[in-house]
Amino acid sequence: MTTTATPPARAGLLVFQAVKRRHCAECRTGPLALLVLEEGVPRCLDCADLGHLVFLPRGDTALTRRSREESGLSAVVVRFNRRKSRYERQGVLVEEAALARAEERCLADAEARRRRRARDARRRAAQDMLFTQAFGDTILRLFPGCPQERARAIAAHASLRGSGRVGRSAAGRALSEFAVTSAVIAAVRHADTPYDQLLMSGVPRPEARRRTASTVEAVLRGWRPTRE
Repeated sequence: MTTTATPPARAGLLVFQAVKRRHCAECRTGPLALLVLEEGVPRCLDCADLGHLVFLPRGDTALTRRSREESGLSAVVVRFNRRKSRYERQGVLVEEAALARAEERCLADAEARRRRRARDARRRAAQDMLFTQAFGDTILRLFPGCPQERARAIAAHASLRGSGRVGRSAAGRALSEFAVTSAVIAAVRHADTPYDQLLMSGVPRPEARRRTASTVEAVLRGWRPTRE
C-alpha cells in the first residue's frame, strides 16, 4: 500500500483491508480482501498462516475483548481512511472456537443482567406497592371521610414511579401532610369540578382554580375529621 500513514502502534498482528487491487506475492491469488504485509510485500491470509481465523467486526467491545482472550492467535484488522489519512480498526481475526466461547460468555452475562433486571423490577414493584399503601393510609388519616376506593386511587395516581407527581417528590416520599393534601386537592379538582373543561375552553389556570375552589373545599370539608 503506497501510503506514508503509520499503522496503529502496539496492535499486535495486523491485517489490512485492501483499498486497491492487490495479489498475494507468494501464491498469486487475488484480488485480496484481507492481506498481511511482510517487509512491504502483500500475502494472503493462508500464506501468512492466518487463514483459519474468522473475522469479528468491531462494535461489541465485550465480545471482541473476550474473543481475543480466548484465542491463542488473533490479529487486528485495519483499513486506511484516505479522507482522514489514518488507519482505522475494522475488527479482529480470532479462532472460530474462541469466538464461540466468547459468545457463550457474553450470553451468560446477558442472562445474568436480565435476571438482575427482573429482580430489581420485582423489588421496585414491592416497594411501590408498600409506598402506595402508606400514601393511601395517610390520606385516610387526614381525610377519614374519603371513600377507601377513592383514597387508594388517589394514592396510586400520585405515587406512580417516574410520573413527577407530588407523591414522588421528597415531601411526598416523606408522606408530609402538605404533599398528601396537595395530591388530594389535585384529584378532587380534576374529578369533581369542571376544572379540566375550563382549561380546555381557554380559561387561564389561576382563574379556573378560583372558579372551582369552593367546590374543592366543600368536598374536602366533607372528608375531614368532624370536630366535636
